Order: sequence, then structure tokens, then C-alpha cells
Amino acid sequence: MHQGAKLWERAINIIPGGNGLLSKRPERYIPDLWPTYYDRAQGCEIWDLDGNRYIDMAQMGIGTAILGYCNSEVDEAVKDAISKGVSTTLNAPEELMLAEKLLELNSFAGGVKFARTGGEAMAIAIRIARSYGGKSKVAFSGYHGWSDWYLSANLASKHSLDQHLLPGLSPLGVPDELVGTAIPFLYNNSEDLEKVIYNNPDIGTIVIEGARYDFPTSEFLSTIQRISKEKNVTIISDDITSGWRMTNGGVYLLNGFEPDIVVYGKAMGNGYAISAVVGKHEVMDCAQESFISSTFWTERIGFVAALKTIEIIEREKVWQHLNKMGDLLASGWIKSSAKHNLRIRITDFKPLITMKFDYGELNSAISTLFTQEMLERGYLAANSVYLSFSHNEIIINEYLIHVEQVFQVIAKAIDEERVLEKLKSRAREEGFKRLTSKGE
Repeated sequence: MHQGAKLWERAINIIPGGNGLLSKRPERYIPDLWPTYYDRAQGCEIWDLDGNRYIDMAQMGIGTAILGYCNSEVDEAVKDAISKGVSTTLNAPEELMLAEKLLELNSFAGGVKFARTGGEAMAIAIRIARSYGGKSKVAFSGYHGWSDWYLSANLASKHSLDQHLLPGLSPLGVPDELVGTAIPFLYNNSEDLEKVIYNNPDIGTIVIEGARYDFPTSEFLSTIQRISKEKNVTIISDDITSGWRMTNGGVYLLNGFEPDIVVYGKAMGNGYAISAVVGKHEVMDCAQESFISSTFWTERIGFVAALKTIEIIEREKVWQHLNKMGDLLASGWIKSSAKHNLRIRITDFKPLITMKFDYGELNSAISTLFTQEMLERGYLAANSVYLSFSHNEIIINEYLIHVEQVFQVIAKAIDEERVLEKLKSRAREEGFKRLTSKGE
């Protein structure tokens, strides 16, 4: 066993779930073989505990490292801030500076509240929206965190979140009294949204992701906008994942959408913990009457990292680079899949580009085989790729040479009906699963 696998066996015995983030579990990629832990990282390279070097063509810190790992400008700004004190009895002036910057970039808004994680920021946004509209029911599409307000959707049906997050999520620990307060609707499906609103006239908030694999259609956005005006419903655009990847802000800036609140996180600090709730003045003012407060929402590092990250994003127009690399990646996947007669679909949101195999129940095993073969060639690879400013044409083209080889292996395994036989580990987990040690 490599060191990462040994550590993981220790971790799942004392840390529930093995770690603090589902997306970093090795079971999500290739159980037993995924390196799991890192020693250091730079740009889009990662070295594991055994000294193996990999190119990250998977998650890039689960979307946080938009500039690349250990960006020197951001890190130097943070080191300087640390030398002056991170948390004191007084406030860090960078909190105000970042708030002013976000209001400059989001001209519809008049207020900002900060947190450190996306889940926290969404919980704050929901609290504020409920305070403003006076209604507790929320209609949502997509993934919006782990909080009670969101997981309560699975109180009414254990399958409510299957198409929004993962199958098999239990609302254990979420109060039964929250049943019916969070109601899902399908992304880009105006008819489904209309049905949810018709059956729940007391909905006060609608939540969507800025982009979810594909972009929202104009019809979908128009329907949301019309319902908002007719029913006096508050709109939240969750740009935690999509923010900063298409513009110097949220995706809504490109499509004419008019949210009341937009939520940012992940990429805003290039790996340092920072998130923000940005909203209309009259909506955000309700935060003054609801108790929303936490010590580490005021520490200096996140504000400093975000200010420097946004500066670089704007100066370098990072979103243009991400889309260029996404187009290059998409064309390579399409070319190689066509050559080997593989059935795949590629999503439209290029900065977080995804390929989906079309082989039914065999999809998980095929994806695992792809990860396995790319791992042996020095890549952390998955169906989805968070592109970063550190990915360039040389890196992408070299990656695509290996993809060509791996697609050939996969195509042959499918033709010979030997996909499962080719795996050196069990297939990855698509849904949520309780983890225990092998001895239990």
C-alpha cells in the first residue's frame, strides 16, 4: 500500500467520513489506488506522500485554485498580512476594502456579508432572504451546501436531492419540522419550476446555480424573473462554483439575469478560505435584525487573499484563459472519442468542463478505468476538470495525447466486455456511502 492509502485507513477510524469534504474521498475517484494525501503543490502539479508527481486534471483544490496552487502574488500578500497579525480585538480594514470591491463589481448590490465557506455563505443568504420576504419556503435547483435548510429536502422524499447532489443522502439530524420548507426543481426546466410554484404559493425564495455543467437558458431565467415579480420572491444566484470563471464576478453578468443576492466562494481567494453574500441594499439590510455573527468571519487572511486574487483575475482576464483551455480540452475529447467510437457528452460550461460517458450502468466502471489509466501516466484525472490559469496549451496537449491512449484502452475493454476485469480496484462510488474500516 502507498502511504496515502495507509493514512486513509487510519483516518476513517477516527474522522467520520475520513475527512471534512466528500469530494476528496478516494472512493469518489478510484478506491485503494488514489493518492489521497499531498505533500506539496505548485501551479497544477501535486506531489503525494511517496514523492510521486502528478498533473492535476481533476479538481484543482475542488475549484479553489483558479490561479494555480501556491500563486506567488497571493501567497506573498498573505504572508505580509500574517506578519502584521491575523485576528485582533480590532477589525481588519481589508474587510471594508473587499466589500467595496465586490459592490463595484456587482452594481445592483448595496450590501455585503462575509463568511469562510460556501455552505456558511449560502446559509447566511437563505437567512437573509427569509428575513426579507417573511416566508420560510425555498425552491431550489442544484447543489447549495450541507446545511439543514438544504438537506431538509430529503425529509419529504429520500430521492429529492438525487439529481441535485448525490443519491443516498440521509437527512439524519435535520429536524422533521423542516419538512416541506426546501423544494427542488429541475435545472433549465421552466415547466417543473412552474409546477413547484403552483403547488407551493407560499414560496419566498428561489435559488439557482450560476451555471451547472451547462448554462441556464434564457427561457429558464425569464421564468424565474417573471415569478419573482409576480409573487414577490427573492432570487439567490449561487455563484460559489461558477463565479470568477466567466467574468470578473458572477455568470449573471453575461445573461441579463437580475438576482437579489449573489453568493461567491471557492475561487475568490485562490485556496484561502473566503466567501461572500452580496445583495441589494434593502435585502441585505435585514441582516442587521437577524443575528449573523462568527469570530473567524473577520480574520484577515481571507480578505487579503481575495483582494489579490480578484486583482489578478481582472488584470489577466483569467476567465478568457479558462474558456480557451476548456475549448481546447473539449475538442481533444471529441476527436479522441470519435476516433475510438466512444459515446460521450461534453458540457457547455468550459471552465469546469465535464465529459459524461453514455453506457448506462457501466458508466462508473468506465470512469474509474479512465482515472486508473491516467493515474498510471502521471495525471490526477476525472470526468470533470476545474481549469486554472496555470494550465496552458502545452499541458493540455500533452494530457490529450495520454487521453487518446486511454480512450483506446477503454474502447477495447468495452468491445471485449472486460471493463470490470481491467480495474485494479473496485469502481468508484457515485452516491453517498457511510465509510468504515476494512475490519468492520
